[in-house]
Amino acid sequence: MSADLPTASGGFGDEPTLTFPDTPAPEGLQVQVLEAGDGPAVEAGNTIVVNYHGQIWDGPVFDSSYTRGQTISFPIGVGMVIGGWDDGLVGKAIGSRVLLSIPPEHGYGPRGVPQAGIGGEDTLVFVVDIVGVE
Repeated sequence: MSADLPTASGGFGDEPTLTFPDTPAPEGLQVQVLEAGDGPAVEAGNTIVVNYHGQIWDGPVFDSSYTRGQTISFPIGVGMVIGGWDDGLVGKAIGSRVLLSIPPEHGYGPRGVPQAGIGGEDTLVFVVDIVGVE
């Protein structure tokens, strides 16, 4: 593994707690499969069903479907979500737990999402459990 990435507690289906390294966020999109699923690979254009935990690098959690207790679904690989999700989740097997470290250029860009507390220079970290496809 080339970059120092956070570690995530728990396994597939568990709300993770992230522990960050004492290093700055790595450059570029980083994708690490924490648990490989045994389902078919997600293809661009699929509507995937996921649970996710989203946190600013070494900062606060800004969103978590685990906390809400419900999965979300959306088209993947077709520009409907941030680039880091499109690029990082297509090709991964259903049933996988994936850690994504997403720099601003693959996330929300220089404007960020002020209402979510996301700044334009923030690297975002997601743990995504790929539950299935619709």
